[in-house]
Amino acid sequence: MPATTSAPSGPLGQLGLDHLGFAVGDLPAAAEPFTARYGFGVLDRFPGAPGAPEDGVRTVAVGAGGIRLVLTAAQDAGHPAARYVARHGDGVRDIALRTPDAAAAFAEAVRRGAEPVAGPAGRDGVVTASVTGFGDVVHTFVQRPGPAAGVPGPSATGLHGIDHLAVCLEPGRLGPTVEYYERALGFAAVFTERIVVGAQAMDSVVVQNDAGTVTLTLIEPDTGRAPGQIDRFLASHGGAGVQHVAFASDDIVRSVGLLSARGIGFLDTPSTYYDLIPGRLTLSRHSVDELRDLNVLADQDQDGQLLQIFTRSRHPRGTLFFEVIERLGARTFGSGNIKALYEAVELQENRSDATR
Repeated sequence: MPATTSAPSGPLGQLGLDHLGFAVGDLPAAAEPFTARYGFGVLDRFPGAPGAPEDGVRTVAVGAGGIRLVLTAAQDAGHPAARYVARHGDGVRDIALRTPDAAAAFAEAVRRGAEPVAGPAGRDGVVTASVTGFGDVVHTFVQRPGPAAGVPGPSATGLHGIDHLAVCLEPGRLGPTVEYYERALGFAAVFTERIVVGAQAMDSVVVQNDAGTVTLTLIEPDTGRAPGQIDRFLASHGGAGVQHVAFASDDIVRSVGLLSARGIGFLDTPSTYYDLIPGRLTLSRHSVDELRDLNVLADQDQDGQLLQIFTRSRHPRGTLFFEVIERLGARTFGSGNIKALYEAVELQENRSDATR
């Protein structure tokens, strides 16, 4: 069900997404999929990136359109990036928030209860300051003198923005985390949902900044039901964290075709899922056969449709993957696909039983 809170004022009312900061162990290996497969360009200079070679810290920034990913590897075991990798493996450690006044945003967030991580500091003309988020993930407020460096236009595969991030939380942490984002960072809860799939269940709340440009889908498992993918993530990851990053495309069929040709692996979907689409919705773009050929999923809400697909995880722990999403008016996140996939698997199994 939708839910809203009053819009924040002052510095927290002007937040946007600056970049995602990844902590990685092997920098060249971590950067290769983004440049060679996803088609992102390397940003030769990204002012404000954490650390420097002389400090034993190496960074690579990649991106296209509104996507900016900063990958950081640190040699010093005491560096935050190295500690993150030691505990969780490679992953999103920093959801950096653009603001016209980093010091003011930091001060206001701390006044409202955010836990400080690093106070305001300047580097390369950029002012940054950090507070906690969830688990070991932080939010760095970033104040830039001008537009952030980037590669104009979409990537070579048609990806152009970050639609949302899905976050797995420990049982019992959903309510407090939502309250923290509302109170300390001025976000609003815009959608709540309970998803039941067979014997499993999970609860989720979507929180957004005032402009709707930073979207976090917060999810916790229902421990009263059978363990599922959220439980597995928490066990393998070592606590809360970003499960997947959703990249936006204006033509998912084209993007997924190009990504597949470049070696990105996607999850398979039972053919029976596509047999059931005409009974669920009338596609407003693309055909059932096009979606079937690429394993793309389709869903709709009261505002329109969305098309989505998830990559296979290449993470050693299986705790990070990516999504490609095309929105055709829909504002939700494809939860209807969970039920549809479950029904498709059941139908496929029933058909197999009937032929035995």
